[in-house]
Amino acid sequence: LLITIIFSVLVGTANITSATVIKIISNKILENNFNIDENIKFIVLNLRMPRIILALLVGSSLALTGCGLQALFKNPMADPYVTGTSSGALFGASLALILFKDNNLSLAIASFIGSFLSTFLIYNFANKKGEISITTMLLAGLVLSSLLSAIVQIIMIFSKSELINIFTFTMGSFGGATWNGVIIMAIIFFASLLFYFAHYKELNLISIGDENAESIGVNVNKMKKLFLILSALLTSTTVAFAGVIGFVGLIIPHFFRLIVGNNHKNLIPFSVLGGSIFMLLCDDIAR
Repeated sequence: LLITIIFSVLVGTANITSATVIKIISNKILENNFNIDENIKFIVLNLRMPRIILALLVGSSLALTGCGLQALFKNPMADPYVTGTSSGALFGASLALILFKDNNLSLAIASFIGSFLSTFLIYNFANKKGEISITTMLLAGLVLSSLLSAIVQIIMIFSKSELINIFTFTMGSFGGATWNGVIIMAIIFFASLLFYFAHYKELNLISIGDENAESIGVNVNKMKKLFLILSALLTSTTVAFAGVIGFVGLIIPHFFRLIVGNNHKNLIPFSVLGGSIFMLLCDDIAR
């Protein structure tokens, strides 16, 4: 991870050496007085570093979300996009871009409302007499995802002034990373990570079967609701600050499940670490 971060700081149009980066960080942390060009300092501290950290947090968040959803649905194909959560967040963000322009707070709130409502609709549609049909939930997620994606495309057609911004959201980008966004993303991610770690045993039991989990005393429906709310929160935050990014939440947890097994005590940290490195490398290639 450290090697990837160091490499990522050096990637870009401006030719900045590792020695210069060390001097900049030394000036910032240790308050040394190395003579460094202000433009280079700005590029490292305000352009590259926020982008790198945001990429790490987004990759970790998507992998964590995918890890939880695959356990809840007992399906390795589950991820925020398949369940409609990402599309709901994108729909909310698109409306916010039209109504409030490029306001980070409104984007974050609208993304969460959109993802939460889509998750709520799918959950209630699949909830039959207190029992949740996983197959119904996945199918409903795919249908809602397609519907919301179509609506977003219609919004793009009728809102040409915001066409580029909305299109960027559909593609995903870390180009607009800021320290404020990094701080918000970090708070939500680490709070969610603590919850996942505190309840990894419940995830293990639910992934085996709801009946087995309930027989041991796990309140399955309550845990599913909590994990789905966290999934909506994490997904909406990533969409608000980086747009819709697929694949990471789907493939990373599944990949490490093949290596470390199904025990979420091991799977969660490996997925988080793998997701962060993978996402950062993808952004390096993009840059």
